[in-house]
Amino acid sequence: MARAVRASVPAKRRFSIPVAFRRIRNEVRWFPKAALFQLAEEGFDSPFEQLVACIISIRTRDEVTVPVSRQFFATARTPAETARLSPGAINDLIRASTFHEGKARQIHAIARRVVEEFDGTLPCDPSVLQSFAGVGPKCANLVLGIACGEQRISVDVHVHRVTNRWGYVQATTPEGTMKELEAKLPRRYWVEINRLLVPFGKHVCRGP
Repeated sequence: MARAVRASVPAKRRFSIPVAFRRIRNEVRWFPKAALFQLAEEGFDSPFEQLVACIISIRTRDEVTVPVSRQFFATARTPAETARLSPGAINDLIRASTFHEGKARQIHAIARRVVEEFDGTLPCDPSVLQSFAGVGPKCANLVLGIACGEQRISVDVHVHRVTNRWGYVQATTPEGTMKELEAKLPRRYWVEINRLLVPFGKHVCRGP
């Protein structure tokens, strides 16, 4: 009896994070940087400046966030300077952003609290950052990663979508994606994943 010949099936290649990051670094070098990273390169890299910029960025395109943040920082860059402004004055400076009235009140309240409770310096403390109304893990981790030099993962819609499309994680929410990435992504990529996947997700691996 002739022996059956089994067709050889190529083994499925394991997804490689180092290879993916190397390729994406090359792919996104022509695109505008993610807003908070761009502002940090311009010198707006204190924890308070990064937190204000992140608040401005909520539901607002990077193309608006960057110039609006620059305009605000031309008037106030510290909690003390911001606390001396009225919410109305802050609102005028950030009017081009989405939900600007609520953000103006939020920024003013944060500035006053930092002046009153922390001697005018926003600490690199995740519990403090997330104690401010409206500040969640995404903004807190961006501040800690960019301004404080800590290894933190910030997951926005782009990081969530791309990493799930890769099959690297399987989560239905950004919060779930963050937990899975924290469990398996090498720490050296924790800050860079947001810096790379925001422009990659906007311009290459776009949503439906």
